[in-house]
Amino acid sequence: MTTGSRWRTVVARWLAVAALWPTLGAGPAAAQPADAPGQALETAPPASPSTPPPASQEAAEPGPGSPNDPLEPMNRAIFTVNSVLDEYLVRPLAIGYDRFTPELLRLMVGNFLGNLADPYFGVNNLLQGKPVDAFSDFGRFLVNTTVGFLGIADPATDFGLVKHREDFGQTLAVWGAPSGPFLVLPFFGPSTIRDGIGLGVDLYAGIINRFDNVGFRNTVTGLGVVETRARLLPTDRLLREAFDPYLLVRDTYLQRRRNLIYDGNPPDED
Repeated sequence: MTTGSRWRTVVARWLAVAALWPTLGAGPAAAQPADAPGQALETAPPASPSTPPPASQEAAEPGPGSPNDPLEPMNRAIFTVNSVLDEYLVRPLAIGYDRFTPELLRLMVGNFLGNLADPYFGVNNLLQGKPVDAFSDFGRFLVNTTVGFLGIADPATDFGLVKHREDFGQTLAVWGAPSGPFLVLPFFGPSTIRDGIGLGVDLYAGIINRFDNVGFRNTVTGLGVVETRARLLPTDRLLREAFDPYLLVRDTYLQRRRNLIYDGNPPDED
């Protein structure tokens, strides 16, 4: 394998973590693993019947065909450093977790982590003017924390209470804040100026930070990272074969965020 091929492989592996990290990686994000492998490369979920984003938001959301990336040289450098962290730290842990952890235990861990995120999702839905979705998220937390034995089971889904993943970056977008340039954050991966600010709020406000035990907080956060990366292992091949992994993740990240902000129903491009 040539040096160039090896670096493309290293970069691709980290992307699997980085592509979802801003919404699944830390604070409330770490508490919410991906629904399925390759979620970062999917479009958004079906449109919600709740209140849509204001019309003024459209001007703040550049279309996926015109990425705003004036910081590309710096972004690519950070992108490469992140890839090394994945190659030698995160991915090996994820492979071990995936290989040696029983499927039932993994399901329970995912349910527990996801339950911790539901109250924060509810708060963001309220801030976005979507009380029905907020009620569903708060209801999920109540049901799963009690009937679901502290969240290790998910009876709320059987009761018809749907999860609505909303972070503060999405809330800022609904309020009309412009996205700003694309930005790759050290360790956290792809973002924008707006989503980076939102991530800071997410990290501070997440329910996991309400626990005083530092060891417990760190354990849950680390477990969330490994669980998320393990779910994304099947995407490694797709990213490894990409002509330019940086461009692939940048464009898919921006498109997915746009779809999430508009609840799966973004306006047509002019």
